Amino acid sequence: MTESNTPFVETGEATAILPLPDDRKPVTVIGTPEIRETFDSGCLKQTVNSAMAPGVSHLVLNPDAHVGYGTPVGCVMASPSHIYPGPVGVDIKCSMSLLALDIDEDAVRDVRTRRAIINAICERTPTGTGRGQRSVPRSRNVSHELGTRIVTEGATEAICTELGIPPEWADRCEDSVHTGHDGTTDALRTRLDVHKQNARFYERFPKKIRQLGSYGGGNHFGECEVVRLRDGDRVREAAETFGLRDGGVAFLSHCGSRGLGHDMAAGQFRVLEEHFTKWGIPLPGGDRQLVHAPLGSDQANAYLDDMAIGANFATLNHLLINALVLEAFQEVLPGIDGRLVYFISHNIAREEIVDNKPHWVHRKGATRAFPGGHHALKGTPFAATGHPILLPGNPQDGSSVMVANPGAEASCYSVNHGAGRVMGRKAASRTLDQAEINASFDDRDILTNCRNYPIDEAPAAYKDFDEVLKSVELAGLASEVARLEAKFVIKDGDKADD
Repeated sequence: MTESNTPFVETGEATAILPLPDDRKPVTVIGTPEIRETFDSGCLKQTVNSAMAPGVSHLVLNPDAHVGYGTPVGCVMASPSHIYPGPVGVDIKCSMSLLALDIDEDAVRDVRTRRAIINAICERTPTGTGRGQRSVPRSRNVSHELGTRIVTEGATEAICTELGIPPEWADRCEDSVHTGHDGTTDALRTRLDVHKQNARFYERFPKKIRQLGSYGGGNHFGECEVVRLRDGDRVREAAETFGLRDGGVAFLSHCGSRGLGHDMAAGQFRVLEEHFTKWGIPLPGGDRQLVHAPLGSDQANAYLDDMAIGANFATLNHLLINALVLEAFQEVLPGIDGRLVYFISHNIAREEIVDNKPHWVHRKGATRAFPGGHHALKGTPFAATGHPILLPGNPQDGSSVMVANPGAEASCYSVNHGAGRVMGRKAASRTLDQAEINASFDDRDILTNCRNYPIDEAPAAYKDFDEVLKSVELAGLASEVARLEAKFVIKDGDKADD
């Protein structure tokens, strides 16, 4: 696509709108002209279909947007009346978390030290789409009974303590506990009991629970970082609140609800598709991945309960991974400590206020961005500054910690969830050179646990991260607090969960 035939109407240096038919509210587009060139026809078709779907009042296309499941990955959809599984996706509550360690970069400069930490982490946190606790020797054992409590109760003090997770880490979660459609834990227990009447679910449940504390495959990872703070008084204030030090070491993780979340989402898509077929309900744009349900209906309630079950698993999965990573660092570097900076999702639907009215805000590959003073942050450690926004780029260009500006209201208080793919997995495997990829990591002194870095996850398969962040800053949505420089990566080459 070229600027001469672009469908966008530019409204600023890094903002535009995509007009829609029938006097519908246009799509808000975040991205410089260079970024808007990356939105191909498939991405735009999904954007229009999603924006025109029943009950949708707002749709935002972020700079990392690319073709996804029904809706683009990298978009925000808000509705006061309907819930949509597609704009959450099959990896419910896929998220980022950041652990700050009380050591400086000198502690991880030595190659042998880094290699020892990699080995210690891999002994505790398995990678690979089908692997769980029994795949590694030093994981946590999670029983069927504890697993049931985890997915229905979330990160309570009792559950965190039982898993060896510092309970205070729950205070640094976007949401530490998810309840059912009626705001109760009982609704989730009832829903889980319904699922357990299904023989196949009952058989698979213990296996899915044993994936707690694991990364999975594809674009999921763990990464040891050195923190480079940006300049400015506001940056320093935010960094102090977040617990980040210039030159300090941190650990960034990306994963979600693993096989349990996938089973929940896949089951919902199947049931809703059958419902649409039975009643002859039109699909938005003819796309079966845009099935939906009116809020208050039995179908919507069932989806919200299943989403909460998957989200509780994802929360404890991240917290346990961070506890195991800290344990691994302590094995190699005795006496050190660490604390959670933040845990934030980019595949979830949450009820929030949009235009002074309750909406369900669906973030598919999009990250919440509440600035300081936002009512939802009252009583949290981030009430004055805004919460940390964790954006993965790629190991060679770095990742970013940002903080929202008041201008984020224009995007339903959301930003992108990372760099976003510019090359499909098959295309990357066909066109990129494995030897060159491996050499590029060696040249930058970035270690990995992989014999070959996954070719479909190579930095060249992703958009220009600096241009993505430039879009966010020029649009007035958020400001960068720190850039994270990778020292080693924990990764797997299997197909992605999401």
